[in-house]
Amino acid sequence: MELAVAEFHKKIKEAFEVFDHESNNTVDVREIGTIIRSLGCCPSEGELHDLLAEVEEEEPTGYIRYEKFLPVMTKVLLERRYRPIPEDVLLRAFEVLDSAKRGFLTKEELIKYMTEEGEPFSQEEMEEMLSAAIDPDSNSINYKEYITMMVIDEN
Repeated sequence: MELAVAEFHKKIKEAFEVFDHESNNTVDVREIGTIIRSLGCCPSEGELHDLLAEVEEEEPTGYIRYEKFLPVMTKVLLERRYRPIPEDVLLRAFEVLDSAKRGFLTKEELIKYMTEEGEPFSQEEMEEMLSAAIDPDSNSINYKEYITMMVIDEN
């Protein structure tokens, strides 16, 4: 247990330091989602919002202090919260969207589903996903390949 905690502390510190541009143990609040995802966690926007409320100062400054972030993030990792969605579940989700069973979705279909359904993607998130997912030659996403690339190796 203590070994796991020490290992988590090291990982959290390394991830945090990447975004601590002033080397003053603080990061911009907007970087926290990226830091958390780099540690293999995939919180929803709502979960991320709750997590930020937990680590933000009483007076929000736009910055998050390492001392506040470390214990909260350690607890998240120990409890294995916000685990990535398993590959087979992702595949089923794409197959539902691909009603014609072609094995791909067009760029237009992908944009429609990601911006009009459920928790819509922001413009920035959409552009990021498209640049990673869309094959420029076919202007579509082969979702089996995309899922393989997207799934975080657990080991």
